[in-house]
Amino acid sequence: MRPARLFPKGASRHLAEALKQARTKAEFQRIQCLWLRDSLRLDANQVATAIGWRPTSVRRLQAQYLKQGEQVLSSVGRGGRRHQHLTPRQEHQLLAEFNSQAKAAGMLQVSQIQQAYEQAVGHPVAKSTVYRMLARHGWRKIAPRRRHPEVNRQRQRAFKKNFRGWLPP
Repeated sequence: MRPARLFPKGASRHLAEALKQARTKAEFQRIQCLWLRDSLRLDANQVATAIGWRPTSVRRLQAQYLKQGEQVLSSVGRGGRRHQHLTPRQEHQLLAEFNSQAKAAGMLQVSQIQQAYEQAVGHPVAKSTVYRMLARHGWRKIAPRRRHPEVNRQRQRAFKKNFRGWLPP
């Protein structure tokens, strides 16, 4: 195994200062990951055990620090929507067309929204994609129940058998 590359001179002092100024747990752990390697000369497995990360995450962050320097400390995590067909704004505009229709009729068919979505995207998409988009924008499926959840079938049958019809007073 090749020897680990050394951090730049003064990095240990700078990282110690950055540890004191860290505002979140994630930021503290990122700095601590680098500081433990530089000041205590711990390897990736030991650092991972100390901060509760996986060794591959430790190695990735340390390699990024060696390539990019201080910039790695200020960067935010990966997060975000990477596999989207439409931006949230485009989705909102697409649903705005159906908003007035939903208010007037009170009911929409997802197949119509799916057709508009596919036309905007330019290729077919699964119905689940449309349902997830609707959920993201606060739309929900409201359908009437077929029967009351506390229905008593025996009482209904007895009522039907014994009912004489309406009698005037």
